Amino acid sequence: MLIPFYEISGQEKTNKLKDLVQYVDPMIGTAKMGHTYPGATVPFGSVQLSPETDTIPYATNGKYNKDVYKYCAGYQYEDKTIVGFSHTHFSGTGHSDLGDFLIMPTIGKLQLNPGTASHPETGYRSVFSHKTEKAEPAYYSVLLEDHNIKAELTATTRVGMHQYTFPKSDQAHIILDLTAGIYNYDKKNVWTFVRVENDTLITGYRQTNGWARTRTVYFAMSFSKPIKGYGQATPEKNVYKGFWGRFDQTKNFPEMAGANLKLYFDFDTNENEKIKIKFAISPVSTQGALANMKAEISDWDFERVKKESQEIWNKELNKIQVQTIQKEDMVNFYTAMYHAFLGPTVYMDTDGKYKGLDGNVHQATTFQNYTSFSLWDTYRALHPLFNLVQPKRNSDMINSMLAHYDQSVHKMLPIWSHYGNENWCMIGYHSVSVIADAIVKGNTGFDVDKALLATVNTAKVPYYDGLEYYMKKGYVPEDKNGSSVSKTLEYAYDDWAIAQAAKKLGKEEIYNEFSKRATNYKNVYDAKTGFMRPKLDDGTFKKEFDPLDTHGQGFIEGNSWNYSLYVPQDPAEMIKMMNGKDAFTRRLDSLFSMHLPDKYFENTEDITKEGIIGNYVHGNEPSHHVVYLYNWTNSPWKAQDKIRMILKRMYKNGPDGLGGNDDFGQMSAWYIFSSLGFYPVAPGSEDYSLGSPLVANAIFNLENGKTFEVATVNQSDKNVFVSKVLLNGKLLTSPTIKHSDIVNGGKITFYMSSKPNKKIYL
Repeated sequence: MLIPFYEISGQEKTNKLKDLVQYVDPMIGTAKMGHTYPGATVPFGSVQLSPETDTIPYATNGKYNKDVYKYCAGYQYEDKTIVGFSHTHFSGTGHSDLGDFLIMPTIGKLQLNPGTASHPETGYRSVFSHKTEKAEPAYYSVLLEDHNIKAELTATTRVGMHQYTFPKSDQAHIILDLTAGIYNYDKKNVWTFVRVENDTLITGYRQTNGWARTRTVYFAMSFSKPIKGYGQATPEKNVYKGFWGRFDQTKNFPEMAGANLKLYFDFDTNENEKIKIKFAISPVSTQGALANMKAEISDWDFERVKKESQEIWNKELNKIQVQTIQKEDMVNFYTAMYHAFLGPTVYMDTDGKYKGLDGNVHQATTFQNYTSFSLWDTYRALHPLFNLVQPKRNSDMINSMLAHYDQSVHKMLPIWSHYGNENWCMIGYHSVSVIADAIVKGNTGFDVDKALLATVNTAKVPYYDGLEYYMKKGYVPEDKNGSSVSKTLEYAYDDWAIAQAAKKLGKEEIYNEFSKRATNYKNVYDAKTGFMRPKLDDGTFKKEFDPLDTHGQGFIEGNSWNYSLYVPQDPAEMIKMMNGKDAFTRRLDSLFSMHLPDKYFENTEDITKEGIIGNYVHGNEPSHHVVYLYNWTNSPWKAQDKIRMILKRMYKNGPDGLGGNDDFGQMSAWYIFSSLGFYPVAPGSEDYSLGSPLVANAIFNLENGKTFEVATVNQSDKNVFVSKVLLNGKLLTSPTIKHSDIVNGGKITFYMSSKPNKKIYL
């Protein structure tokens, strides 16, 4: 008899919150290329209070520093020193910004430069050990060994709370470095301003020009103990000193301004005395930051804030209650849930005000405004996951996208946006996928007619990334616009998604127009080679072509092998186009078994060996649906053991437990869906494709009050194949369930076996 490690019985399945925080390990993904951070935050929180282990300049003397890619989240597990604790971070991204308002406590001689990793004693940074480090949802602590100071962090939505336990000293300092940041571009800081309101309250802002072209974050910083003195580093030339230079701002002057401020605040401390800081941020004003602080943390009870924030996490994690055979799988599952709920992040003050794409202050009255949309990644599984377990938030996210659209001079939905900026990162216009998926699945807490119009207009902006050619020719020519095949394929999928939304809303003309555009993937398929291939403006295929190469071949973050399988909107037609089911099965088999020579990994940060199985690239998103394509062949059973292999190989406990960037929760959402036994191959459809569940049992506690149960019979690490599936007691004859099957409540039962049922679903 198999005894699950974690059991849920009777009424406890739905009526009692389980202690699931214990299974979350925020350290997972902090090593290698996971790009996650270990610090304190709440679900979808504006503040992500986390340690920085280094700050690498984006470029030195105009030359790009390759090591900067390691620090997208500011933290690398292999590092031995901590520079400080900043308040804003992206989770798992392949690019970065943020790292605002770095704070570091020190004692002894005042040093206002960070020093170096090899010689931390030359600055304010400190050596630390993982032995004294602790990371939990909404809590992080570590001993700063050079200063013998215990640092503890917790957070609410808009406020970070610090607690530093000092030794006895008459030279205790808290440093606020406004020059520090993640991805330090040359002259990234445009301007910084700090105002000492009184002996416990500091306000100010930081304006930057980095990945986001213009970004201003305001703050209010409150100390639990009055400061005895304060000042700043020796001002550089551009520090404002007042008319005729009458004021010396270096010490105890209440207003400080300049492009690069580094401040210090002095204290006397007794042995084991705790100095606490409340640090609130705002996209609008220092007044807004102060109001956020008063609304979210009204006292100095650190333990209360930690407890209440962890209770918020526990409530969110209990939206899916699972049992697994191994504890390791519980940790992986709930850490994936944790990572999936880190973003997008709330972007507005407690009164609903936020700074929009147009630079003006706007008021969100009927929705909660969100930012940080990494849509090229998250449209695939994260937003479909939200449609199941976070439908209200997902509707608010779409309302946020529509606000972005209203404020856009281009009249476009977001591509990759954060903090009132459009970064134009990656390809496609995948906001339309998120919107269409919500419309088709009936999660419509937004103006659906306006949303459909926004998707149509976004898909018709001619000067956006090759769209002029795509609309005129039915493909993007490689000699006119790079990454042309990837763009053509992704535009075609997005167009299909628009068509599905139009069909749902009864807009026949739009449905017909975009259904036709959705077939444009055929225009870049070369039947002679059997691959998607870059086509030139004159209609011929590019002569130089290597389907395994990722560079200069018409693709982005993948090769032709990967992207030739990217037709999620119509796998049956794609398979027919590629010589039928048997030939396509052999193609998939080869994808997972082939060997890629080392030359294909040279000079690339996009694909790492850790994220690859054969030529299946799990560390990059274009392949995430691929294993489920076996369900459209005569061998759907071949998907099952491979899904379980990916789950075990790409997701592990430990800092290096992610096989690639988590990409703001997309990697984690893949794990959640696949562990539960189904996956949204084509968002914009109500269908989920079945696989092989890893969990022993799962209960969805849905927002509509209903529950959906995933049950398994004979589950084990060896029984990776599915012999049959019952939905509400009825045998399934196709590898598909619908969104409505889940949200209406019910039960799906997978019967597991060590041997494949080669006739399943046939």
